[in-house]
Amino acid sequence: MRKTVSSCKELTRNLWWSWDTEAKEIFKELSPILWERVNHNPVELLRHISNEELQSRCQCELGEKIERVAERFRTYMKQPDTWAAANVPELVKNPVAYFCAEFGIHESVRIYSGGLGVLAGDHIKSASDLGINFVGITLFYKEGYFRQYLNHDGWQLEDYPLQYAESLPIEKVTGPDGKDLIISVNIAQGEVFAQAWSLKVGRATLYLLDTNIPANESHYRDICCRVYGGDQNMRINQEIVLGIGGVKLINALGIKPAVYHMNEGHSAFLTLELLAQELAAGKPMEEAKKSVKNHCVFTTHTPVPAGHDRFSRDMMHYTFDRYLQQSGIDFDDLMLLGSEDRSNIYGLFTMTVLALNFSRAANGVSKLHGEVSRQMWQNLFEVGSPDLVPIGHITNGIHSQSWASGATERFWCKFTDSLDTLTASREAAEAVLENVSDEALWCLRYRLKRNLIDFIYRYLANQLFHQHTHSMYPEYDSSRMAKNTLSPDVLTIGFARRFATYKRAPLVFRDLERLNRIINHPTMPVQIVFAGKAHPHDDAGKDYIRQIVEHSRRPQFSGKVIFLENYNLGVAKRMVSGVDVWLNNPVRPMEASGTSGEKTVLHGGLNFSVLDGWWPEAYNGENGWSIGNGEMFDDYQEQDRFDAEKLYDVLENQIIPTYYEHDENNLPFKWLKKIRNAIATIAPEYNTHRMVRDYAEKYYLNRD
Repeated sequence: MRKTVSSCKELTRNLWWSWDTEAKEIFKELSPILWERVNHNPVELLRHISNEELQSRCQCELGEKIERVAERFRTYMKQPDTWAAANVPELVKNPVAYFCAEFGIHESVRIYSGGLGVLAGDHIKSASDLGINFVGITLFYKEGYFRQYLNHDGWQLEDYPLQYAESLPIEKVTGPDGKDLIISVNIAQGEVFAQAWSLKVGRATLYLLDTNIPANESHYRDICCRVYGGDQNMRINQEIVLGIGGVKLINALGIKPAVYHMNEGHSAFLTLELLAQELAAGKPMEEAKKSVKNHCVFTTHTPVPAGHDRFSRDMMHYTFDRYLQQSGIDFDDLMLLGSEDRSNIYGLFTMTVLALNFSRAANGVSKLHGEVSRQMWQNLFEVGSPDLVPIGHITNGIHSQSWASGATERFWCKFTDSLDTLTASREAAEAVLENVSDEALWCLRYRLKRNLIDFIYRYLANQLFHQHTHSMYPEYDSSRMAKNTLSPDVLTIGFARRFATYKRAPLVFRDLERLNRIINHPTMPVQIVFAGKAHPHDDAGKDYIRQIVEHSRRPQFSGKVIFLENYNLGVAKRMVSGVDVWLNNPVRPMEASGTSGEKTVLHGGLNFSVLDGWWPEAYNGENGWSIGNGEMFDDYQEQDRFDAEKLYDVLENQIIPTYYEHDENNLPFKWLKKIRNAIATIAPEYNTHRMVRDYAEKYYLNRD
């Protein structure tokens, strides 16, 4: 029995459990209420369960389940015949060093803020599944990203609860002497020290740098306090610790990467440390630069010029003066490496430019984003045509196993060995779908929607419980909310993401009278579920949230338009599995890729989006719907008017009639046909297994 208890604790120490349905069910079975209370954190869960209870519980069938899952985990960890071993053995011998300012692996580890982090989390999971030797580098944010509350006016408030190392599946990194491994970086005229934690993600390892140690002055301890927290000075300090400190950590661990992958420009200072090492080895400057470039690749995620990190010359001089003196890099040469104008070293220093200057390969995250990026950076490369700019694209995907609910996975496993079959190829997916009846597929949709609605009711009830401080529904009691809540018989639309203004969350409310007719149609009603956070400094984004909350309180929308507070990965998983339609209406081409619409597919959800990001590549007219045909206007008001009109037209004339048109068996046969088409065409292509294979074969390897 002690072995089984040990196996249970073993499972908690590796985030592999976060994409294994049976492992998650084990922890939930130990205490469903505690499981929710600790935000699905098995380490914290076991801190509340005594060894006596755990030993006793392991004597029944739960113990058998634990051993079965633990054995599957151990087999996974030791599997020799991986895709990487067969196809990219170089990336098994030496690791990919993947730097990113955030990783969204699971809601219990709050070191992410949004889509960039979620993409990084899915990337590291697929790298593990494929058998790539993979090392992630990020920061350990003791307060993470914020917890969101809404006041009585619907205005976003932020709270920053601490997360403690002892409550997470992380371990202190030690040196050969058994003592804490400490690295240091020069910032301004001071020396900043950082310890490191390791987090196991399947076969991969994520290292988290942490400056909150006694060796540092108090203002340096807070560098790793919050994800994207603070002012420009805090931002540059975080990026120095991430990039320069990350390389120093890798060196201290004796790791020899096959490639350094900068996921967005936040980590681009790593190239300076690599350059300093080459210079210290005696190489001339140009040869040293060439060597650094030969070892680095870069992914940009930002199609908007204003979204790229830029620092003033004065800030760069103040921050890097001591570092440059010791590294042998001239300050003006440094400014040139980050200048968008090669003839001007007195302007702003741009992190993306630094990354592009030191990368042997660079890419956007969708075909359209690649085109936008080539146009944006054409002047940097001094070429006559954007087509000649050396920025390609690899379209983002999702880690399907992570985003499939337990009910969805069990459903598909009735017809195939694993979800991998559905994501392997279109032919494989179509072969599986041939054995799935319309009745079974519609049954899955109803079950998932009921699960979502039950979750929303519990979620809203919890908000109401705390209404004396934060509730967005102060005038409601729980019984009234229960009467007004959602119905599984009604077409359900979901919208959840970061509330940046370009994503236009309130667009559907542009014509309230028309929306009222749509939502309250006597025979074909609609309901909408919203969730999302605005950056703490983004008042315009916060006002979008306030507008939606205000609309949701209108009598005609009460109980039919819902906003869920404190959007996180857990809420996202519920929403993408339960909604019928995933709405996405950014200003084209400002959505670099977006992946939330990809997450609905295996659940039978359909995408409804502006032709931006990944959707122009995937949309075929039968696997979802588009808002317009890619029309773009210089005037934002004209763009909003046009897109809102198209949104309403498609809703009223295509989506709603298709959903409610049933055959003699009371099945929406046209709707189900679209679900089948979406699964067959989207699931096999828009997943991170395909994405990571593309990175490995096209970017990580340097076989020329």
